[in-house]
Amino acid sequence: MDFILDRIENKIEFFQAYDLKTLEKKINDQIDNNKALMLDVYAIQHNIVFDPNAEKMLYSAVVHFKVK
Repeated sequence: MDFILDRIENKIEFFQAYDLKTLEKKINDQIDNNKALMLDVYAIQHNIVFDPNAEKMLYSAVVHFKVK
């Protein structure tokens, strides 16, 4: 049985929330988690759309993490 450890070099994660404060908290929590994997934020893209089912604005973000 072989045990192989590969290092993650790129990771893309998606987040969404109905308010900016919650979205920011989710992203910051994941940034802290990814520091253990030695990943830093490389790029962030965000978008805002109206969700007619909830009758609220829906905030989303895509965060690209790369190895340090």
